[in-house]
Amino acid sequence: MKAVIQRVSKASVTIEDEKVASITNGLLILLGIINEDSQDDINWLTKKIVNLRIFEDDDGVMNTSILDVGGEAIVVSQFTLHANTKKGNRPSYIKAAKPDIAIPLYESFVKQLETDLDKKVQTGQFGADMKVELLNDGPVTIIIDTKNKE
Repeated sequence: MKAVIQRVSKASVTIEDEKVASITNGLLILLGIINEDSQDDINWLTKKIVNLRIFEDDDGVMNTSILDVGGEAIVVSQFTLHANTKKGNRPSYIKAAKPDIAIPLYESFVKQLETDLDKKVQTGQFGADMKVELLNDGPVTIIIDTKNKE
């Protein structure tokens, strides 16, 4: 499971001219899933995300988490995070999980994140053509891969 986490001042997701998600002060999480992902990956990743100290404290130092600041979150499925660009110029997405595997894991990730944050998490729509807008705050962007825990 791979996540791109962006600290945002605001973010939104629009599908077919309808805004389906919108937040201020929080995290936009792009989530890519592969066949080998499991509930263990979800549990580890959501705990890591909610405890990341990437929000500024009163001294302007990145020392607080989304939990500390009461921030919001949007999760957007993004199979292209698992693009393989080794050969040629056309990325291969063969590692990305097919919907029958990815959708239940995506939904489980969102539910676990809601539990860990103790609040509703907004989402895009799995498989939809989404327009994602954000104002990256910092900018702060972190990439986490559960298969490469560094």
